[in-house]
Amino acid sequence: MGIVIDLTKAKAIAHNARRVARAAEFAPLDIKATIPSEAAAAEAERQLIREKYAVMQTAMNSATTVDELKRVMP
Repeated sequence: MGIVIDLTKAKAIAHNARRVARAAEFAPLDIKATIPSEAAAAEAERQLIREKYAVMQTAMNSATTVDELKRVMP
C-alpha cells in the first residue's frame, strides 16, 4: 500500500498556500491604495484578486481528490 494523504489536512495546507499567494499579490496594492491618485485603480486591481482567490477557494473546498486539489493550488 502506498502513501495515504488525508484530504482534510491537504486542504488546510492548500488554503494556507492560497492565503500566502493572495497576500503577496495584495502587498504592492496595499501601498498604492494609500496614494490618493492611485487608490481607485489599486482598489479595482484588489477586487480582481479577491475574485480570483474566491474562485480558487471554492474549487479547493469542492475538491474530492488530492489530484483535484493540486490542480487548483496557486
